[in-house]
Amino acid sequence: MSNNFERAQTLVEALPYIQEFAGKVVVIKYGGNAMISPELFDAVIEDIILLQLVGIHVVLVHGGGPEINDMLDRLGLESRFVNGLRYTDRETMDIVQSVLCGKVNKDLVSTIARKGGSAIGLCGLDGKLFEAIKMSGDDYGYVGDITAVNPGVVLNAINDGHIPVIATVAFGVDDDTPYNVNADTAAAKLAVSLCAEKLILLTNTRGVLLVKDDDSTLIKIIRPWEIDNLMAKNVIAGGMIPKVECCADAIAGGVRRTHILDGRIPHSILIEMLTDEGAGTMIY
Repeated sequence: MSNNFERAQTLVEALPYIQEFAGKVVVIKYGGNAMISPELFDAVIEDIILLQLVGIHVVLVHGGGPEINDMLDRLGLESRFVNGLRYTDRETMDIVQSVLCGKVNKDLVSTIARKGGSAIGLCGLDGKLFEAIKMSGDDYGYVGDITAVNPGVVLNAINDGHIPVIATVAFGVDDDTPYNVNADTAAAKLAVSLCAEKLILLTNTRGVLLVKDDDSTLIKIIRPWEIDNLMAKNVIAGGMIPKVECCADAIAGGVRRTHILDGRIPHSILIEMLTDEGAGTMIY
């Protein structure tokens, strides 16, 4: 009886959040360990389908670094990084496009379908969803900076009742080539173009920690004007810097709330969106 009561209480707690977010767009960037572990993979897909069923418009943006590394290893090619970005020569770009737009994207779409959801796979080339130019500065090969987002194909999918699943390969406007683009950045820019209610970045950490490696020091809420001070104190450092900057850019572009969540926690998306406690760091 007590278990049933607790389940009922959980649903009651979720009700005001469902009412608040019904009909709104939520962009989720998905990658890292959550894509590798079968348990976490299933939990993410179940969260997304449940959100769709209660009327929340989920847009899923995905990476696929481990899968790309695996394919390069199989072909005997080196995975090379410059300033944390994958160096992408012509051969690597072909592999990136094949793995992201083909295997990873369609695996996600088919898994959503098997679990009772409805999804459409897209990439930045479709309808020139993401336009990009070659990234300046150091030589990264075919890595691009997004210059424009044309969300029509995504809006069409949402209006037809589907979950858009988007691979982050962009349409080159300065050269006859696709570009490999950062998935966090793509998700943030897409969230702005869709006037999204939320941007959620799934990561491999609890969120922003006041003390490195101490999960008990999780900072649950950060205001944009606090970011520079936290960077100066080295609280926001390393790989967390570009993620926080993506969230700040999304906020500046009109997205109401952004979240950095631990993708290693099963159902962290539902915990963040539909409970009082939440999970991870919210920047808004």
